[in-house]
Amino acid sequence: MIKQLWFQVLLGMVLGVLFGLILSPSAFALVPESVAFGVAPWVALIGNIFLGLIKMVVVPLVMSSIILGITSAGSVHVLKSIGFKIAPYFVFTTIVAVTIGIAISYLVQPGDFVSSSIVESIHSSASTVHTVASLKEISVPDMIVSLIPVNTAQAELDGDILAFVILSIFIGVALMSIKEEDAKPLIDLAGSVQAFSMKIIDWAMKLAPYAVFGLLGNITIKIGFDAISSMSVYMLTVILGLLILLSFYLFIVYLASGIMPWEFVFKTKEVQLMAFSTSSSAAVMPLSMKTAEDKLNVPSAISKFVIPLGATVNMDGTALYQVCAAIFLTQLFGIELSLVELVILALTTVGASIGSPSTPGVGIVILATILQGIGVPVEGVALILGVDRILDMCRTTVNVTGDLTATLVMKRLTNFSNTSEKAHTRMMGAK
Repeated sequence: MIKQLWFQVLLGMVLGVLFGLILSPSAFALVPESVAFGVAPWVALIGNIFLGLIKMVVVPLVMSSIILGITSAGSVHVLKSIGFKIAPYFVFTTIVAVTIGIAISYLVQPGDFVSSSIVESIHSSASTVHTVASLKEISVPDMIVSLIPVNTAQAELDGDILAFVILSIFIGVALMSIKEEDAKPLIDLAGSVQAFSMKIIDWAMKLAPYAVFGLLGNITIKIGFDAISSMSVYMLTVILGLLILLSFYLFIVYLASGIMPWEFVFKTKEVQLMAFSTSSSAAVMPLSMKTAEDKLNVPSAISKFVIPLGATVNMDGTALYQVCAAIFLTQLFGIELSLVELVILALTTVGASIGSPSTPGVGIVILATILQGIGVPVEGVALILGVDRILDMCRTTVNVTGDLTATLVMKRLTNFSNTSEKAHTRMMGAK
């Protein structure tokens, strides 16, 4: 019996794609189109159940993990050391990702490889996109004030995980600022919440190989070869950019920890395969924390703080994808961007990628907003909808790799160690 999760997931990926191609009307088409599209939702059922289980506990898991990560730092000094270093690091890597995306898009010019007949077909899909892009514009001061999680119920409905991240940071810092006997009950509660969340995640992970088969089978049935072949140069441009960004991460890993690139990839392969299969940073967050602690030897105080935070604000792969897609569409529609407009696009992309929900398909919503700001017809998003899920899988893989890289960087930049963590745990347990 094969017990290694990564092999089971990889097998599920291969079989899912093959099954999808067999049924897809634009591939082998062994069954009528109506039958194939009728079967697709049932194929994806177990995958959607898997994602539903993850989404069910993602808020309590994120909150408990961040609270425990902050309080396990042991002192406000250590917490400040991590916080003041992780924020500029996340901004720096996001800027690097956007720069790579801009450079690769202008180098390859993917918009020049799409035929005019495909561009003309965009307008027939206009109604699909307009519903996605209707976001209310607010001023920068209002945007800053809106970061304070006043209405957590609305944040839950909107899928705004960033609100819960900020709330958790406030709670964690407050707990470190009060007496230990007052803080301990809530810290113990956070530990219990994390434990039951992890148990549900453990149950969900048993479905992972079957979920991967269903999700990829469903996608392949719907898109087949047509959407991929017509957008191949655009897809290759984004993937090339993501590979360059991945290489940048591997270089940082080596500088920060001395771990060789192939060794790091081997140790994190399960996380990357799960991220690729589910297109959700939230779905693999528990596995990311476990991998960071067990295989990369990162203290839990760092992993429990950096990874949940990174799954919300460290979306480098998403930022790179968004800027590539935006420039691709400007090329397609013949829109020339000035240097100032390009800088604005880059800054907007950085801001839009921070705090985007770590669930599949969110990149399309954010991208539609960015496109309106630079004069690209929002109907252009319809052109990339067909291949978005495949690129979503690729950029999510890079996103979680970036989170794991950040844990090693923070371990190197701070003096926090497993020894101090264990001492703090003993101290809290003795109370």
